[in-house]
Amino acid sequence: MRLIMLDTETTGLNPEQGDKIVEIGAVEIVNRDLSKKRTYQQYINPQRPSSSGAFRVHGLTEERLQGEPLFAEIEEELLSFIRGGVLVIHNAVFDLGLLMNELSDAGKKEIESFMVIDSFKLAKSLFTSKNSLDALCDKFDVDRQHRTLHGALLDAELLAEVYLLMTGGTQFSLGLNSLEEPVSNYVLPFKSSAMLKVYIMVKLATHYDSK
Repeated sequence: MRLIMLDTETTGLNPEQGDKIVEIGAVEIVNRDLSKKRTYQQYINPQRPSSSGAFRVHGLTEERLQGEPLFAEIEEELLSFIRGGVLVIHNAVFDLGLLMNELSDAGKKEIESFMVIDSFKLAKSLFTSKNSLDALCDKFDVDRQHRTLHGALLDAELLAEVYLLMTGGTQFSLGLNSLEEPVSNYVLPFKSSAMLKVYIMVKLATHYDSK
């Protein structure tokens, strides 16, 4: 089984207000063997500043990102890395929402057929305590002392360790296929901007609890 841990850093929390991805990171794990992982990381020029809240999370300034490629320039490279794998994302609705907002029409159509596991949803079904990535690192004794700011690749690497421990370590666990959903489940057709606004507000509250 090929798992792709994926995380993003962004200019803010709301793609409907123009927020963009500033970094994307992914970790490939084949047959649950962390020792042979492959990684993908790319900083992206969002052509806009980050909100003060987002900057406090990732520390990436508009000036720092000016020389980086636009998302359209790295889209195929990203899709090539994740293609054929099962995505594992902590609070998938947030990252997929930003990702779908950036993808071309062809990219959207392709990624909607991918399968995804929401590790935040899984953690909530297993534990009654807080299930942010930091909290899960502490629960499973995953070292995060080297992380002073959030980074997409760094968080994807932490997620890889946490997810494997949460689902049975290096051994295959029974019933994991039932956790997979098509990405299209996270892409909802909204009939009005009012409906979308309500949905975003609910999901933003969830996002704060997942980080």
